[in-house]
Amino acid sequence: QVQLVESGGGLVQPGGSLRLSCAASGFTFSTYTMNWYRQAPGKEREWVALITDTGGSTNYADSVKGRFTISRDNAKRTVYLQMNSLKPEDTAVYYCNARNIKSALINYWGKGTLVTVSS
Repeated sequence: QVQLVESGGGLVQPGGSLRLSCAASGFTFSTYTMNWYRQAPGKEREWVALITDTGGSTNYADSVKGRFTISRDNAKRTVYLQMNSLKPEDTAVYYCNARNIKSALINYWGKGTLVTVSS
C-alpha cells in the first residue's frame, strides 16, 4: 500500500525555520521525482520545489528560492524540505508528491502537514 506521510509542520515566528519530512512506502522511491506543494487558505495548491530521482537536480518556485532547500535520502525513502527565513505568506498546508520518472500519470500524494508562520 502506497503511503506518503508528511511531518514537521507547526507554528513558527516570522524569520524562523522548520524542516519538513516525507516518509514514503509501498513503491520504489528511487524511481520517483519528489515534489513539495502547498495550499494556503482560500488559494489553489501551488508547486514549491522538486528533486529528481537521484537527487542530482532541484528546482524551486520563485517565491521560495534562496530560502527553502529540498533534499532526499533514498536509503531512508524520505524527502525533506528545509525552510528558512519563513514569512507569514508561507503559511499553508504542505503536501508531498511522488511522480514516476517514466510516467507522470503515476503519482501519489500525502495528506499534508500544516505550517503556520505568525508572531
